[in-house]
Amino acid sequence: MTPYLSIESLNVGYGNTRVLNEVSLDVARGELVALLGSSGCGKTTLLRSIAGFVTPESGAIKVDGRDIARLPPEKRGTAMMFQSYALWPHMSVEDNIGYGLKMRSWKKDAIAKRVGEMLTLLQLVGFGPRSVMQLSGGQRQRVALGRALAVDPQLLLLDEPMSNLDYKVRIELRHELRALQRRIGITAVYVTHDREEALTLADRIAVIDAGRVVQYGPPEEIFHRPTSAFVAGFMGADNAIDVMRLPNGSLTADQVGGEKLRAHFRSDVAWITTERSASGDDDLRLAGTVTQAIYVGQGYRYRVRTNGADIWANAEERMPEGAVVSVVVPRAALLVFSAATSTRH
Repeated sequence: MTPYLSIESLNVGYGNTRVLNEVSLDVARGELVALLGSSGCGKTTLLRSIAGFVTPESGAIKVDGRDIARLPPEKRGTAMMFQSYALWPHMSVEDNIGYGLKMRSWKKDAIAKRVGEMLTLLQLVGFGPRSVMQLSGGQRQRVALGRALAVDPQLLLLDEPMSNLDYKVRIELRHELRALQRRIGITAVYVTHDREEALTLADRIAVIDAGRVVQYGPPEEIFHRPTSAFVAGFMGADNAIDVMRLPNGSLTADQVGGEKLRAHFRSDVAWITTERSASGDDDLRLAGTVTQAIYVGQGYRYRVRTNGADIWANAEERMPEGAVVSVVVPRAALLVFSAATSTRH
């Protein structure tokens, strides 16, 4: 299948600093792809390169087979939704939504019809005459989205558009945005540093580190089958401990007689016990001492100091700091990587 958006060997630098390094990925028509990574990894630079605000040193950006990498922003058929929304504070809701159409010299009646469609689509009927300054953060986000969609872009580009919203509003709007994107079938690229947001919204996720795409695939694959220790840690498996693989294939934290590996796991897959016989033969068992306890509503999250590392694990019951415990991790929940290369083993 020919991709709708194709990025091929894209390189971007500022002075002597390389920001994007041989980035390649493809996006199917109607797909929402999330660019996920920490601050400074290059994800926003990649989005701005697609939009035309950054000129690449080399490489291609193709939309429906047409290379747009050297075209000005207004010739690319893209619309970008910014983190700050960039709404005009002196304009009404309907004037903000119709602004891009006015710049394209649409007639007044055509603008009014299109703005009305956007107000209905975004559940803002009746808000048209209001000043955007009278709206909540979630409503302003809808207005910014309406302005982007009004021009019927080939690509919708979103740069962390929900990062300034309260948590509850952010959760609600994630589901609204995903349902809307699927309903209208627009192709979208979404920048975020929030893995939960990426997992919720995206058809596929591109994890970016130091200007490179280090893994690209469906959310389930990125979450359950990370290909490197970096991706595993970024997706929440931030417990990491050196282990040895014994000749019989089992893993042990004892650093003797075996192949040295690095095991990552999430705190919610491990449990704490004071019983010596509470684990299966294949489970990894780590002896340690509780050094910190945090109540998280549905139980407790504990920091446990072991011989190899400080790790986090969960338990329903309250345990005192200083308690001697064992952390048990099911073998199937361990993400095991080569200690030398940090790649999946």
